[in-house]
Amino acid sequence: MASQIVRRVLARSSNHNSSLTRSLDRFFFSSSTTAAAATNGSITATLFPGDGIGPEIAESVKLVFKSAEVPIEWEEHYVGTEIDPRTQSFLTWESLESVRRNRVGLKGPMATPIGKGHRSLNLTLRKELNLYANVRPCYSLPGYKTRYDDVDLITIRENTEGEYSGLEHQVVRGVVESLKIITRQASLRVAEYAFHYAKTHGRERVSAIHKANIMQKTDGLFLKCCREVAEKYPEITYEEVIIDNCCMMLVKNPALFDVLVMPNLYGDIISDLCAGLIGGLGLTPSCNIGEGGIALAEAVHGSAPDIAGKNMANPTALLLSAVTMLRHLELHDKADQIQNAILTTIAEGKYRTIDIGGSSSTSDFTKALCDHL
Repeated sequence: MASQIVRRVLARSSNHNSSLTRSLDRFFFSSSTTAAAATNGSITATLFPGDGIGPEIAESVKLVFKSAEVPIEWEEHYVGTEIDPRTQSFLTWESLESVRRNRVGLKGPMATPIGKGHRSLNLTLRKELNLYANVRPCYSLPGYKTRYDDVDLITIRENTEGEYSGLEHQVVRGVVESLKIITRQASLRVAEYAFHYAKTHGRERVSAIHKANIMQKTDGLFLKCCREVAEKYPEITYEEVIIDNCCMMLVKNPALFDVLVMPNLYGDIISDLCAGLIGGLGLTPSCNIGEGGIALAEAVHGSAPDIAGKNMANPTALLLSAVTMLRHLELHDKADQIQNAILTTIAEGKYRTIDIGGSSSTSDFTKALCDHL
């Protein structure tokens, strides 16, 4: 049973990507030439406001972009109320087609009911759009004091397979099995992206995070692919760190790391741990990279239904994620302008939301940002 499932997965992988080398140019292609342009010369981007506090913080992004005169036109799509059989989730096929057409988008928090048999909304996006790498910059914010003052690292997470392949079944009553899928194609792809990112962003070290001492076949293959790619980048220091040791080292001294690349589950854990080093998920940007230059930036925190509609949410994570989207579009002046306004507002301390030690509302915080623009 398990072997049959694995063969089907590998067959789909082989058919979908016949040549890694030929496709790498598409992965790193300049997004500014592939994003959809509106008739007035602006760029059309897909916006998923999301659930809970999502619409409130998405509105903050729209107000800040308008104040900064960013040439973006939003094409908004909302989570459906019924499962779309074409996607097997509450995301409609039309919303996925919007991202494919525009090649760039921004996503607010989405909530999937736990244990209800629904396909995860985030998993649907990653699978259907082949968003193979999750890139999460993690850096200390000036003026916002945490236990660490010198955090400046990047986590790059393989986004499509591993323990999150969705292959689970019951062997016999009381015994279930979950399959961890690691393929050479996906591992080479994310490793190549990590080293390319390090080189183009002036980073000096790439750390591959693994548990190959226990999972010798799966994580062993991942490491083999990372070593293969590392040989092409002799100017970048390459190291391998066991996942549990990595967690300890991050908590003791996060300055030891620069760029971290890892399989799916480890990336989910490590990226949230790194967010905690700088103040939490509410301050952490994220962007998913897909084939053909697709980029879907997102806030990785939850939908916080308990404060939805109360004008209390912190829009910083979604705003900083929108900044990563602008950098992907090579709108660096606008990205710098908005990022500086965010950092200045937080550093001044007068307008902060409750989660970062203040008492300001979402709208007051947003207005302060716009004033700094």
